[in-house]
Amino acid sequence: MSTISHRLQDILATIQATKAATHCSQTVNLLAVSKTQKVQAVREAYAAGQSMFGENYLQEALEKQAELTDLPIEWHFIGPIQSNKTQLIAQNFAWVHSVDRLKIAQRLNDARLESLPPLQVCLQVNVSNEESKSGVSQLELEALATAIDNLPRLKLRGLMAIPAPTNDKNKQRIQFKQVRECYDALLAKGFALDTLSIGMSDDYPIAIEQGATIVRIGSALFGARPSTRL
Repeated sequence: MSTISHRLQDILATIQATKAATHCSQTVNLLAVSKTQKVQAVREAYAAGQSMFGENYLQEALEKQAELTDLPIEWHFIGPIQSNKTQLIAQNFAWVHSVDRLKIAQRLNDARLESLPPLQVCLQVNVSNEESKSGVSQLELEALATAIDNLPRLKLRGLMAIPAPTNDKNKQRIQFKQVRECYDALLAKGFALDTLSIGMSDDYPIAIEQGATIVRIGSALFGARPSTRL
């Protein structure tokens, strides 16, 4: 069994133990963040049972996809989206987690091929109110969700967030709780959501406690990230 396989089993065990300890009933899916990782690492993770992979850099992702066409991987785009990249993202990914502007959503919708199922999207919300961080503000969230709900080639699934990094578990909990409250508020307004994409390698147990349905795990699965991209 490879190191990646061992790590995957440990992470999955932690997810189940966390759910049991916190009485969480929701399904929690592991999204393997494979940015800057070699194709072979993706193959090892897939062989160990992982089928969902997240990428941040479009060109790198497209190169990996071209080498991995033999594997039925579900590809998620989780990085910042530039307007000139929307066509390739819309045509080569099943999910996009980082939609934070109507302009981007409209471009993704227009570029999504009719031959493909609707693009599954999450809205990235900036709960930390960091100017340097992508994400729609909490005040603008409902209006953006309403607009995206009316785009026929997109399917709004839920929210994604990357809270400010901290080792303080209480602060982690507070930030994730804020995202969950945004999610619950949209549910109360009648939006048909089922996805809360929060939690990464250093904080995913607390994210699960606060309602995560997707945790995005990179270094805990693949080890230290290579210093250069493919």
